[in-house]
Amino acid sequence: MRKYLLKRVLYMLLTLFLVATITFFLMKLMPGTPYTNQAKMTASQIEIMNKQYGLDKPIWEQYLIYIFGMFHGDFGTSFQYSNQPVAYLISSRLGASMQLGLQAMIFGVFFGVILGAAAAIKHNTWADTGATVIAIIGKSVPNFVLAILLQYYIALKLGWFPIAGWGQFSNTILPTIALGVGPLAETARFIRTSMVEVLNSDYIELAKAKGLSKFEVVYHHALRNSLIPLVTLLGPYTVALMTGSMVIENIFNIPGIGEQFVKSIMTNDYPTIMGVTMVFSIGLVVVILITDIIYGLIDPRIRLEGNGGNK
Repeated sequence: MRKYLLKRVLYMLLTLFLVATITFFLMKLMPGTPYTNQAKMTASQIEIMNKQYGLDKPIWEQYLIYIFGMFHGDFGTSFQYSNQPVAYLISSRLGASMQLGLQAMIFGVFFGVILGAAAAIKHNTWADTGATVIAIIGKSVPNFVLAILLQYYIALKLGWFPIAGWGQFSNTILPTIALGVGPLAETARFIRTSMVEVLNSDYIELAKAKGLSKFEVVYHHALRNSLIPLVTLLGPYTVALMTGSMVIENIFNIPGIGEQFVKSIMTNDYPTIMGVTMVFSIGLVVVILITDIIYGLIDPRIRLEGNGGNK
């Protein structure tokens, strides 16, 4: 297990290094400069700013400085907000994004499991068809379109929830639904497919032959076994939601890192772009690592395969 875990950690560090390297050089190819949206600046002022932020150094030297600082927890200083460390900007906004993402994932998984299980139990009936149609619509309609519809009909017309803003739980309802419909549809589709296969397996027939009730067969055998592979799907999805949806946060005026990321791109705020990208990447590889460890504990064969077949 130790060798298996060490290999996964090394893969994680290598992945983060590659992401940081590729993002850094792609960022440098972006059109414009950090001063494009600033008031007209003289050449001497731009020279002073470049020296202050290290932009007067060669690209390779800027890259080495950034990589060294990143692995020490220093993501640099924002160009957009004078003298504000990127780490502080991200940490001050991460809470809103994490809360919204976590709520959206709970909403999506809870109702997705119910919808998918109902479709599997009522396989080839109107309930199955209805659940499938709902899942397809949820997967096909972009979340920003759904967000606008929710704002117009639920918030503006009916007045049930605030149109935008942040600070109260009521502000989170509509963006949670808009973000959560995607994982709801994906979870429903996944659970339905998995449960239909499980319900037709031999051990389910054996459980029925033993006289177990329908609830026991569905819950203790079919549903629980169908949920295990869902871990692989939910890990990356959770990170994607918790690190913020750029469009949804802008539509609902939520002070999360998604909104910050959009602003940083529009202003060529290189350190903030890199910082948000790396936060997302770190979260993703950590979740994947945890998923690998869980699967390694559940199924020893995965550990053996990861170790080249050696115990």
